[in-house]
Order: sequence, then C-alpha cells, then structure tokens
Amino acid sequence: MPLIVCRWCGGDRGDLVLDLGAQPASEYFPPVDEPGPDPLFPLRLWLCAGCGLAQLPDDDEVPEQPEGIEPRALTDQRRDAVAAAAAVGLLPAGGTVVEGPTPHGGSWLPGLAGLGIHPAAAGERADVVVDGSFGLMHARDQAAALDGLLARLADDGVFLFQFHSLAAILRHGQWNAVRHGHFAYYSTPTAVAMLAERGLTVTDAWTFPLYGGTVLLAARRGGSAGPSVSRVVDAELAAGVHDPVRSAALQDAVGTSATALRAAVDRAVADGGRVMGYSAASRAVALLRIAGIGPDTLTAVADASPAKHGCRMPGSAIPVVPPDELVAATPGVVVLFVPDLMDEVRAALPEVEAAGGRWVPADATL
Repeated sequence: MPLIVCRWCGGDRGDLVLDLGAQPASEYFPPVDEPGPDPLFPLRLWLCAGCGLAQLPDDDEVPEQPEGIEPRALTDQRRDAVAAAAAVGLLPAGGTVVEGPTPHGGSWLPGLAGLGIHPAAAGERADVVVDGSFGLMHARDQAAALDGLLARLADDGVFLFQFHSLAAILRHGQWNAVRHGHFAYYSTPTAVAMLAERGLTVTDAWTFPLYGGTVLLAARRGGSAGPSVSRVVDAELAAGVHDPVRSAALQDAVGTSATALRAAVDRAVADGGRVMGYSAASRAVALLRIAGIGPDTLTAVADASPAKHGCRMPGSAIPVVPPDELVAATPGVVVLFVPDLMDEVRAALPEVEAAGGRWVPADATL
C-alpha cells in the first residue's frame, strides 16, 4: 500500500481508524435517468500519531456539485458564534475581515457587517480572519491552506476557526460525517497545537450543539489561553480524540447504525406505510448504500435545493424530489438525515404530521 503522509505535519506514523471501503462521491448527484453504475472511491479515516489530525489518506478526484440551500440551523449557528466572539471584545467596530473560502455556502460577512466590520481590500491584512463555514477541512494540503489564511491576519488580529469536532464524531458514533472532499477532522487539542506552531495562542473556546458538537476557537499572536480552552481540550482528550483504539470504535458504529436503519425502514414498510427521506445530504450517501436501502423501500428523498431535484442519491438510486412531492405522497415515516433540521422541517412541512406521518431522525434508529 502507498505510504500515508499527514496532511499537516508530514509524518507517516498513524492508524487507520475507519474503513468504509469503496463509496460513491457523496456530493455528486447524478440525473435520475442516468443508470450508473456510479464510480466508487476509497473512503477511510487515518489518525496521525504525530499531531493527532484525523484525515482522509486518499486523494481521489471525486466529482462535486454546487451546494444546495443552507439550512437555518447553520445560519443560527453562525449568528451565535458571532455573538460569542463579540461578547468578549474580539470583533473591533470599524475593523476589517477576511473570510476563508468554503464550498458549503453561507458567510459570516453579513453578521460582521452589522458590527461595523467590512471586508479587507485585496491583499490587505485584516483585523479578523475567519474560517467559520467549514472551509479549511476541504484542503488537501492543510499546512498550505492554513498558512494562506494566516498570511492575511494583521499582527494584532484575531483568527476565528470553527469546526465539527472529532470528539463529537466519536461521542455520537457519527461515522457518516466522514465523506469525500472533507480531508481533515479536527479535535480541539490538535487545532490548538496547529495554531501554536504558527505562533498563535488560542485564547478562547466555545462549544455549540450543531452536529452534536461544534467548536469555535479564537487565536491571536501573544496572549494566554483562558480557562475555556483547557476545559474543551481536557474534555476532548478524555473522549479519546488522540487514542486510535477509542477512535476505531467508529468502525463498530457503521454496522450498528446501518442495520438499525434498515430494520426501521423494513418495519415501516411492513406496517403498510410509505417511507421517504428528507435532506439529500452527503452524510446520507454511504449510510443508505451500506444499509442496502433503495427506492423499493425508501421511495424518495426530498430536499429544498432545486439543484438536486430530478437527480438521485449516488449509490442507491433513490430519486431526489421537491418537498411538495413528499407532502403529496403522505408518507407514514420520513427519515431525517440531518437531525439538526428537525425544528425547521416540522415548521416548514406541518402537513406531514397533520396527515399522520412521523419524522424520524436517522440517528434515532440506533
């Protein structure tokens, strides 16, 4: 097998902690009339023994499509993160900002504009540099990507870095958060060390409930770490983020969750109800394929993004339809593949429950 080299520190010592085999590209949704078979690519997670960065060791060129509509849960998360940073005086009125690129859509800029912070001119160093929309994890070369962001940071500026924590992925068995195109999975102790190598001290840390555990770090040149940082670092180390044995428990979660989802769908079909899904999310792709669920049991997945309508889920051939088609079909069960959207979809589609249907989070089948 080819040598695995860490995307951050360049080390070659580490452990494979999750192997999902060959999986379809999780962000490419073929037209529904395109028969396939869909191309498959290795999907594995490797934990570096040197720096503790969890990462995809494979560099396959997988196709992607433009992102869909950003859910309200992410908008609310960004608002709360801006408020938290502002509350401790990290966002100077009249300052400038550089936002890192992201394929996920959404932006911190409108929220920062409300505080009087405006985008820096091209090439100008900024008072605030933010990677708050999960952009850095898409970089194959983690060192080069972080260095590029920090090159735009003023000497006395603040870097804001938000990520779905590896600790949450381990704690909740979220193996299907691992997907093609997401090359890095950060823990707080690893992120703190990465920034320290570049001369930045993480002074503040916040946790939020999005995705079961999202972390926001604030880092600057100079200063000292506050108690919030040590609390999060200690909790994540206790959760096993640097322990390959505990991280490898993700592999056990694969069969458990796939079997449970298959059993729940089969029970609903046997009871005579129509089963559909909601959110054609990347995390649903491998889950559906490993569970062996196709359009014969889960007839369609609804999604708010018009760009995905007329397409199908890669690897399982389940069609993606507009939400109004889901309502018209009066399903008895709707499997929600992004549980953070529960409040949003129940409010947007009250007809589902009015007709006797149930919303079931995919992780509730565990």
